Amino acid sequence: MMSREDFVSRFGGVFEHSPFIAERAYDAGHVTEPLMASGVHAALVAVFRAASPQERLGVLSAHPDLAGRLAVAGELTEDSRKEQSGAGLDRLSAAEHARFSELNSAYVEKFGFPFIIAVKGLGKDDILSAFETRIVNGRDEEFATATAQVERIALLRLTSMLPEAE
Repeated sequence: MMSREDFVSRFGGVFEHSPFIAERAYDAGHVTEPLMASGVHAALVAVFRAASPQERLGVLSAHPDLAGRLAVAGELTEDSRKEQSGAGLDRLSAAEHARFSELNSAYVEKFGFPFIIAVKGLGKDDILSAFETRIVNGRDEEFATATAQVERIALLRLTSMLPEAE
């Protein structure tokens, strides 16, 4: 069985800057070997969903703005950098960057956490469209949507790290 330290080291970043999720999943005995993406995802999601609303808000708040200041400064986690780059968010025109910045600010002001979307397979226009659609949501609806997107991001990250059952 993988040690707690190794498990947290490997999977602690699956939920952005939130190693407590991997720690609690391991401590609760939710982790079984062989490690498969779906099994580890189920263990981590169970902990995420059982976390307090304040802890879940902390996980949401740990995500970077899309095409935001951390991206510009080169300070994204490696996973976030690859995800944003894959969606073309590192190649925005000045006008597109300004629109993302405007939407990021308005979104955080309205909801208290950054806009989160699993960008894999999406382009910048898809993301902007989702941004503009979701910014009119109520807070409860958007909190639920953002947490679902965080779980999707975690699954995408895990499937790039682990095999899946045949």
